[in-house]
Amino acid sequence: MSNFDEVLSLDATAQAELIRRKACQPIELVDAAIERIERLNPVLNAVVTPMVDMAREAAKGTLPDGPFKGVPFLIKDLIIEVKGVRLTEGSAFLKNFVSDYDATLAKRLRQAGLIFLGKTNTPEFGLLATTEPELHGPCRNPWHPGKTPGGSSGGAAAAVASGMVPMAHGNDGAGSIRIPASCCGLFGLKPTRARNPLGPAYNDIIFSSVVCEHALTRSVRDSAGLLDATSGHESGAPYQAQTPVRPFVDEIGNAPGRLRIAFSEKTLKNESPHPDCVEAVRDAAKLCTDLGHEIVEDAPVIDRKLMSQYGYIWALLPVRIVDCWVRRTGRKPSADQFEKMTWALYQRGLKEKALDYMKAQIKLQEISVIMARFFKNYDIWLTPTLREPPVDIGVIGPTTDNPLNGFYRSGSFAPFTAVCNVTGLPAMSVPLFWNSDGLPIGTHFVGRYGDEATLFRLAAQLESARPWAERRPRISAELV
Repeated sequence: MSNFDEVLSLDATAQAELIRRKACQPIELVDAAIERIERLNPVLNAVVTPMVDMAREAAKGTLPDGPFKGVPFLIKDLIIEVKGVRLTEGSAFLKNFVSDYDATLAKRLRQAGLIFLGKTNTPEFGLLATTEPELHGPCRNPWHPGKTPGGSSGGAAAAVASGMVPMAHGNDGAGSIRIPASCCGLFGLKPTRARNPLGPAYNDIIFSSVVCEHALTRSVRDSAGLLDATSGHESGAPYQAQTPVRPFVDEIGNAPGRLRIAFSEKTLKNESPHPDCVEAVRDAAKLCTDLGHEIVEDAPVIDRKLMSQYGYIWALLPVRIVDCWVRRTGRKPSADQFEKMTWALYQRGLKEKALDYMKAQIKLQEISVIMARFFKNYDIWLTPTLREPPVDIGVIGPTTDNPLNGFYRSGSFAPFTAVCNVTGLPAMSVPLFWNSDGLPIGTHFVGRYGDEATLFRLAAQLESARPWAERRPRISAELV
């Protein structure tokens, strides 16, 4: 192949097909992707730990004959560990830490034939809806470098949207796949709880495995094919997602039938989003109507005090994380090794009572019951993904007088996504709309527990009706 920029613009499925047909070699594709990263990364700051030598060695060797054999891939620098590679989780406390084992998911990704080129930027411990860690500096949105790419999988989203790789690993504890998918014009699916493995070290990072692993992709079929390759129960894991009826990739192109879709544009606090987000979700509702689906304006009734318990538990997460790393490294934590927000939450969390934490868990479990009843009447719940278009770099972060500003601002920016982590429901952000400033605005679709199949069928139908693959961010057009 002579024009690798054109090849790099293809999705992962198409790139793998080129390699299968021997139209190009894995090392050629890897070298082209590395060269593109080197061109774009000085502006975007998406990749924080290159793995160039390891990638080239893998590309020249014998690769597993998986569905994505020879395709370049990036790993988010959070949770998932790759033996012999630095893991910082965006924190100065871990800036020199090197993993001594491969996570189960890393093994499955390699078995799928993917070649790891590096690790992507993430906020410290993935706590924010933006990607601006002090350790690595801010990651920038390829559609507008002054805007956030979202978080916490912002580096992954910026890399895929700019064409560095066709898809990249992400994880999602409160929207961290779907938020950057919305900000960067990508398809982002959060699977059902425990669909992908978190082990062997983190089978339950925070209560009831609210964190899910998957990826940000350009195409729906890549997301489905990758989930087929990586999903499945891990021995010893506390939760297990039901086995799908057939491979998810087989859902692509199959008609979803006439779906009953509940549509709502306001937050659970009954607040109205930015007009661009309202326009985007109304446009998606109209498109679904045009495609033959039934749209009903409705939403589950969830007391705002119930959902606030997740904010309480999320604020305790730094205690769990810092304690874990103190035990693994044998080092004492101190304020100068963490960002102000993380340290403030850590100090506050140390004072909380176990009984209050248990009460919060019990209250949150009520939401799962509410959602299960809601989905007796509907196949899908449609909302905006975010309350605002991508905000400026620096908006979601600490202020001089309030180190927790970023924590609260993240909740205001992304009030729609966390309910799916609490309940374990699958959900996706679909790039169907761009505003007058040329910024992508995602639309959020939530499915029944264990029913990614319906989401994939609907997503593929939407992708066919309103294709987004040919849209290119400004930064890529200028620098490539």
